[in-house]
Parts: sequence; C-alpha cells; structure tokens
Amino acid sequence: TDTALQPLFKMSYSCSKVGDPRPGQPYKGGKFCAFLPDNREGQKTAMLLKKAFERGLTFQIKSYNGEERVTWGLIPHKTSWDGGKARNGYPDAHYLREVGAVL
Repeated sequence: TDTALQPLFKMSYSCSKVGDPRPGQPYKGGKFCAFLPDNREGQKTAMLLKKAFERGLTFQIKSYNGEERVTWGLIPHKTSWDGGKARNGYPDAHYLREVGAVL
C-alpha cells in the first residue's frame, strides 16, 4: 500500500503585490496541506508542484468580507487522504493525470 507524501505550505501575514486584488494591503495567511501517493508518479507530481510554488502559481489572494486571504489557486490539490474526489481526497484514479495536465 502507498504511503502519503504531505507537502505543507505555511503562509503568514504579509502585504500583497502588484496584480493582487488590492495591492499594498495586508493579507491573512494560513496552513495548507496537500497529499500525494508515495510512488514514482506522486514524486514526479511533487517536483512539479514545487516548481509551481516557486513560480507563485500555487496560491492566490482573494477578498472575503473586506479581508484579504490566501487561498488555493487554480492547481488542484488533494487536501485529504480519504473521502474520494468529492472531498478532495483519495481514491481518485484520475487525479495525478489531471494535475499533471494543469502543471
């Protein structure tokens, strides 16, 4: 059985930059976890996700009730190890192919 790789992203408070909804305004961060299977395809996906993170593609800043917050961007992440596709978890036989196409 596969074990889970768990990339952890931690975003703290900061100021947004040009291109964000309200440049120069502070935003609220958070902790974000994503799960990948610990196999060859999962490790390849982890490397691609790392590159996407380094290029600023993993998260976006959105305004909620007048407060700027960090949220997941357009790249799909599995935020639960179980619960199936409906709960952003596994099993999901197509996830690695789908996220690979996005990346």
